[in-house]
Amino acid sequence: DINFEVKQGEVLGIIGKNGAGKSTLLKILSKVTSPTKGQIKTKGRIASLLEVGTGFHPELTGRENVFLNGAILGMTKNDIKSKFDEIIEFSGIGKYIDTPVKRYSSGMYVRLAFAVAAHLEPEILIIDEVLAVGDAEFQKKCLGKMKDVSGEGRTVLFVSHNMTAVRSLCSQSLFLQYGEVKSIGDTESILNNYLQIQADSVLIKEWDIIQNSFGNDIVKIKKAQIVLEEKQEKILVSTSFNFNIEFWYLEDYGNLNISLHIYTGDDSLLFVTASKKFVTDKSICKFSCYFPANFFNDNVYSLSVMVVHESAPIYVFENVISFEVFEEKRESAWLGKWPGLLRPVFKWNFSNEKII
Repeated sequence: DINFEVKQGEVLGIIGKNGAGKSTLLKILSKVTSPTKGQIKTKGRIASLLEVGTGFHPELTGRENVFLNGAILGMTKNDIKSKFDEIIEFSGIGKYIDTPVKRYSSGMYVRLAFAVAAHLEPEILIIDEVLAVGDAEFQKKCLGKMKDVSGEGRTVLFVSHNMTAVRSLCSQSLFLQYGEVKSIGDTESILNNYLQIQADSVLIKEWDIIQNSFGNDIVKIKKAQIVLEEKQEKILVSTSFNFNIEFWYLEDYGNLNISLHIYTGDDSLLFVTASKKFVTDKSICKFSCYFPANFFNDNVYSLSVMVVHESAPIYVFENVISFEVFEEKRESAWLGKWPGLLRPVFKWNFSNEKII
């Protein structure tokens, strides 16, 4: 029961948790996999970038694979030749273009595969999370190219866990959950819906037995908790709270501190803060950090914790807890969401001088 339509020149973001069906949907749209039932109607040539190495023959060189892919897309040899230099320049792997692609790294594969898919002028470009393999500079380059492609009237379907990229690139988005369409519409409202569902409403995580915990041979997490003041049930903009973390330290001696990495719901790093150093022996270590009221805007956030010994990181507990900050009812006439990721309250002074 998945039904949707993508218009010519539209960039559609497809989001959802791992296992939601995003990659399977793209394989069906690319005609790599046949649907069990139903049909897909497309108008125009489709170029897809689904997995590292898709569409490349490992024994052929990069040059030969460019011509092979162009032929599959129905282009003539002269058409491919006219685009060839542009493809090689964009990919940045000109030195290795006559090397068999089986010797390429995953990053080189992706560079050439994206360059081919984007420059051989398909009417529809389908891209999976494969771009995450490339370095940050190349990802930025690819996003810019996809904007250019959509500006030329071609259609792009883009699967990504990078919410910032989806927000900047896609006008419409599709949210998949458990193989079904949860919602579809303008990207901003779909992302807000997705991030709210993703937010973990449980403000405490605890591991009673060290064997069931996670970490490494030096540290194992025991407890992560957000403690609200005044027995509130949820975090409002005006709510102050403590973040507490406990972990087993398994060495005989340590000069420890921790740093908190606070991320927004789309995985953008908001800021980092760190504790002072504390000397400990083999024990259960407890750290607490206080967050003041009127600091976070209404949004979804997550916390990662890095344990540091003598300035060297020991372990990073990724996304130990997520939380959502809610707007509260106000009497003012202000309508809508305040912009920005933080919303601190500063001290203000006012004076006036009477005009005579």
